[in-house]
Amino acid sequence: MSGITDINELLSSMQPALVDELFVFCTVKGQLAEYVNLAPIATFMESEGLTLVLTKENADEAGLHYEGVFRQLTLTVHSSLEAVGLTAAVSNKLTSKGISANVIAAYYHDHIFVSDDKAEQALSALKELSNIVDSV
Repeated sequence: MSGITDINELLSSMQPALVDELFVFCTVKGQLAEYVNLAPIATFMESEGLTLVLTKENADEAGLHYEGVFRQLTLTVHSSLEAVGLTAAVSNKLTSKGISANVIAAYYHDHIFVSDDKAEQALSALKELSNIVDSV
């Protein structure tokens, strides 16, 4: 499997980047094919329904219900899907700042969705985490 697995290397080189777009999580009935036109950036089928992660703008245009507005932080390091500890380290750091994190691991990078009003604080916390590990 490609990507970095060493936790210290991952943390010191993760370079978190904040995406400008606003995102929401929605749950809908039906199949993904019915919602592809909304350009979801992530989906997950649960027994209760299909979860869509999409821009707030697209959700609003479609009249979909959501409960919070989020910003995406991307850890730009190419993390392995078999890496151990990255999600825990990021989650622990954000927890220490009182920030909820919704993590999605994709093939190349990990993406953390945080409340829009805490996005800048989360970015600072993750940069701080990266710098602490880098200085060790």
